[in-house]
Amino acid sequence: MIGRRRSASGGRHGTTGESSSGIEENTLGVIVGRERKQRDPSLTFRRAERTVSTTRANQRGLGGRDLAGGMIAGSIVMALFLLWRSVDQWSEYPSPLLVLAAWVVLLLTAAGALTGVAMHGGVMPRWLFAVTLGGMAVAVLLDLSAVWGLADQSIYPTAAVAAGVMMTPLVSVRETREVMAATAVLGGVLLLAAIAEGRSDILTLAPELVAMAIAVWLPLIAISVVRAFRRMVQLELDLVLVKSAVDAPRLAVGMLASEELVRLDFDAEQLLDDVAEGRTPLPLHPDAASAASQLATQLRLHLVEGRKKTWLHNAITESEFLAPAVSIDDPASLAGLLSRAQRDAMLIAIWLLVSDTERRDVMLHIEIGPRAPVTPQSHRKIRFPIFLHATGVPRRKVDPATWEAISSVGPHSEYTRKGDLHVEIECAVDNPVDA
Repeated sequence: MIGRRRSASGGRHGTTGESSSGIEENTLGVIVGRERKQRDPSLTFRRAERTVSTTRANQRGLGGRDLAGGMIAGSIVMALFLLWRSVDQWSEYPSPLLVLAAWVVLLLTAAGALTGVAMHGGVMPRWLFAVTLGGMAVAVLLDLSAVWGLADQSIYPTAAVAAGVMMTPLVSVRETREVMAATAVLGGVLLLAAIAEGRSDILTLAPELVAMAIAVWLPLIAISVVRAFRRMVQLELDLVLVKSAVDAPRLAVGMLASEELVRLDFDAEQLLDDVAEGRTPLPLHPDAASAASQLATQLRLHLVEGRKKTWLHNAITESEFLAPAVSIDDPASLAGLLSRAQRDAMLIAIWLLVSDTERRDVMLHIEIGPRAPVTPQSHRKIRFPIFLHATGVPRRKVDPATWEAISSVGPHSEYTRKGDLHVEIECAVDNPVDA
């Protein structure tokens, strides 16, 4: 069985098990998949280098720039309102120069951050993020000092609130958890300042609460939007990448395995060239002999494992979203017999069952086979069943497009048992012997 789960340091990880020959299917030592709950930080998902480079090269064309531009525009509008409010209550400040200094520091910080991001190709380095937070901290302290003792006059900080608004566009260039932490610190500082400041009427706290809500909720809303956007983009990119396996031969190695084979081939050629040129004397040194033995073993393992891996196995194990939630049992490699249209529909059905839900405990197990006996009337066709066992997927919440895709694979029947969805598909494919 491939894709079998086993417990490992705090969570479940989609892994490959052993084939019927006793040889481990995944001989690369690659941790595939992403833990959806408590993921071990020492384990990461590895994608093929060529797909990583392609994804990074096209990130700017995926709408991220437009999203960041919208956040910047919204932040500017809100900052202009706060600046107008500061000018409107200018005569009521006991120390207006402190307010002016706060706004100057904040504007310089914003301009510096924008320039730095542009100079670094749309990326904010860690040091620039730290400098930006430092500048905003100075502006917040200056503004709070300027309005201290004015609570009874309903004078609330403006530059300090604008600092929170300024964090909104940072969500698109830094990790959301970093911006969330900075926003929480800012909200805590504003809340403590409002509580510590003396006031004769508790109702004068209302304007400051509104200001704090503006400073905190705008970045939090932006974080929610960006997280949803990033997940959507990652889902679509992952689907496009794994669909490349649909056109693969019946039995083939995946992208990760092919890259590993290229590396092993290069190492073997380098070793043979060193021996031929005399750079490595014969007989080989024990260390060199051990390295050559390991190289030969890895090559043999790749040759053996490639005889069992179908396109569906490669699509699942090389998908960041499918690998943790999907397992497959196809001992006869019957998935490789599916036609191009059946493969595409099968992958879409699996994808919709797993990704088109907000639940985190969705698990899908796929069983393919055994092959039905050949009859005189069906000797030109190979018939076999495909069983889909979905845990955590209610029947009523399955997208209609899922059933349409399943119907393209073959006639099917479904039933629900103990809340789990079970689907049986009857597949009929052309016999490759008659092709």
